[in-house]
Amino acid sequence: MDRTYESAMALASRAAGPLAAHLGPWVRSLIDKQYVAAVVYVKSRHAAAFDRWLAALRTDLEDLSEVHLAQYQDRRRRLRRPVCVATRQQERRELVHLLRDLRELGVCSTARVATTPSDDLAADFGHHLQHQQGLASSSIERYRKVAEQFLVERFGRGAVDLSTVGAADVVGFVQRQSKRLTPPAMKCVVNGLRSFLRYAQYCGNVAPELVAAVPAVASWACTPAVPKAISAEHAQRAIDGCDATTATGLRDRAVLLLLARLGLRAREVIALRLEDCDWDRGQLLVRGKGRRECILPMPVDVGEAIASYLERGRPACKDRHLFLRSMAPVCGFLQGADGIGSIVRYALRRAKVDALHSGSHQFRHALAVRMLQGGASLPEIGEVLRHRSPQSTSIYARVDIEALRTLAVAWPGAAQ
Repeated sequence: MDRTYESAMALASRAAGPLAAHLGPWVRSLIDKQYVAAVVYVKSRHAAAFDRWLAALRTDLEDLSEVHLAQYQDRRRRLRRPVCVATRQQERRELVHLLRDLRELGVCSTARVATTPSDDLAADFGHHLQHQQGLASSSIERYRKVAEQFLVERFGRGAVDLSTVGAADVVGFVQRQSKRLTPPAMKCVVNGLRSFLRYAQYCGNVAPELVAAVPAVASWACTPAVPKAISAEHAQRAIDGCDATTATGLRDRAVLLLLARLGLRAREVIALRLEDCDWDRGQLLVRGKGRRECILPMPVDVGEAIASYLERGRPACKDRHLFLRSMAPVCGFLQGADGIGSIVRYALRRAKVDALHSGSHQFRHALAVRMLQGGASLPEIGEVLRHRSPQSTSIYARVDIEALRTLAVAWPGAAQ
C-alpha cells in the first residue's frame, strides 16, 4: 500500500477495536499538523495493529496505560518472533505518541504516577504560588523544583516533618548547591528556598527564624559583566544570509529583524500572536517579563519581513502564534525551548560569522550599544529595552569607551 494520506485514512477507517472511533480524528490531526504522508501512514499502521491487539484482549479504553504498551511490545518475544531493535523503538515511539494524544483528548485516564510526601508538599507549594501569589509559570516551576530538591535531600521518600528542619539543614543545602552552580543560578535557588520556607511559615510548620537562616548570595552589582553584543556588520550579514525564497528563510529573517531592531527577548518573540500586529497603526504588542504588555512601533523593514512571512512562508495552521515551527508538528515554539537560539546559530553559521557568542540576547545588547554610540542617554535606552530598573541599563555605560576616557585619572608623573 502506498504511503499516502489516503492510505493512512483507509487504515484508520478499517479499525474495529476500542480505538476505532478515535483513529480517524487522530490521523486527521496529524495531517493538520503537517506531518509528511509517509510518517502519518507509519503511525496509522502501528495504531491499527495496536487496536486489533486491544480488541482481542477486550481492553477497556479508559484503563489504557503504559502497562498495555509494554505487554503489546512483549508479544513478539512470547511468540518467539524476532524483531530488530530499530523497529521495536519506532513502534514504542508511535504508540507513546498515540497514548499521549488520547489522554489530551480525555479518552484515556492520565498516567498514574506514584508520588512521595516530598512531591505532594512541593506540588501544594506550587499551587500556592499560582493561586495566591500569581507568579509566572516559569518562576513557579523553578521554585517548586528547588523545594522538591530540598525536601528530597532532607527526608528522602519518607514522611516530611518540617518541624525537624533546622538552620544547619538550610545552610548545608545552599552550600552543596553553590559547589555546582554559578552565582546567578544560586540566586534562583536561594529565592526559591526562601519562598518555600515562607510558605511553610504561613502554614504554621516552621518558625520565622528559619526563613532568616537562608544565606544570601555574594554577587556584587558594582562589577557587572560587559554586555555580549554582536557587531552591526555581523548582525546584518546574518539577516542578509536568510534565503527569502523559502518559508524558513522568510521566518528567520523576520525573527532576526525583531531581535536586532526592537531588541526583543527570545521568549517575547515566541509569545507573539497574529493579533498582536496592528497593521493600521504600525504597532506591535509585546508581552514582556512579569506579564507586562507594551506597545512598540513596528519599523518598516520589520513590518515588511513579517508581512512577507505571513503571505508566502507561514503554513496554514490553527495555531495563532505568529512564528511556527518549520517541522511537524507545525505549531508555535514552546516557551523554554531554544527555538529562537537555534535560528540565530544557524543564521550565523550560514553567514560564516565567527561570533564569540551564539545566543539571541546578543542582538538586544547590540541595539543598546548602537543607541549609546549614536548619542542616546541611558534612560532612553532603558525605555526602549523596557527595563524596570535604571541599574539594568547602567551596564551599557561600560561599553562607551570614549565617554569613559574623560573619567580616567592621569597616571602620577605622566606628561601633562
